[in-house]
Amino acid sequence: VPSGPEEAETFQIEMSGLLGELRCPYPSLTTGDVTSRLHTPENCLQLLYFLSSELLAARLQARKSPPSPERKNRSQEAVRELQGICRALGMPEADPSCPVPQLMADIEAKISGLLSTMPPEQMTPLLKTPLTSEEWKTLEKIHGALRTEYQCRRCMIITRFDVTIESFHWSERAKDRGAAMSKAFRPLRQSLQRESQISLAHLLAARDDLSCITKTSSGASRDKTSCAINKVLMTGSVPDRGGRPNEIEPPMPVWEKRREGGGDGGGHQRWGKRGKKKKK
Repeated sequence: VPSGPEEAETFQIEMSGLLGELRCPYPSLTTGDVTSRLHTPENCLQLLYFLSSELLAARLQARKSPPSPERKNRSQEAVRELQGICRALGMPEADPSCPVPQLMADIEAKISGLLSTMPPEQMTPLLKTPLTSEEWKTLEKIHGALRTEYQCRRCMIITRFDVTIESFHWSERAKDRGAAMSKAFRPLRQSLQRESQISLAHLLAARDDLSCITKTSSGASRDKTSCAINKVLMTGSVPDRGGRPNEIEPPMPVWEKRREGGGDGGGHQRWGKRGKKKKK
């Protein structure tokens, strides 16, 4: 759209090229002097009518054509997100035939009703400062780095979990209960995901009370975490248990079934820090 008289001529030349590509049937818009075709109100109305009809035809054609796989995947993901929102708010599952504006209005009304019943101090957001586009990009990079780090840690924990469960089957008594053990273990194992599900949306949803740091040794925390094992003390030289994924170096430990009569409580090889084998 021209912003001034000096750009009107350029606009008319570009419009003439577009009308030629669209095979405009109006001679008054495609013949004669290019700079004088839109000088009359009748020609301007003809141009608006023609462009409106072309836009309507394109939209009708898009409705008839099958959706692309990428568009279909985005639609399915959007439907899953809306269904998750409805479940979280205690609303009936979204009807596929319900118009999206109506569904969004119902969700907004439900959220407004819930917010009115909550104390104001619980609704203070943790992120109070609006961020620029560059700051959001920086925050996205930080999130990516943290996600990679914690994914590595999750993979290590899941691998340790698998090895521990596998060692339970080495016992003679477990031979008769192997099927029951696998049945109890399989649903728990399938629920463990290697990729983190935390996104920037969780940052926007975080409330101010998450910034309050509570010590794990505080009375309120110990009421839920204390158990008999906490009274067992390890004395003397405590070995380094590792737990740092970035320091793992080959050779990796080889997990083997314990020898008959062994007293190590695990594989017949013992490994110290950084994967170095120690002599018995």
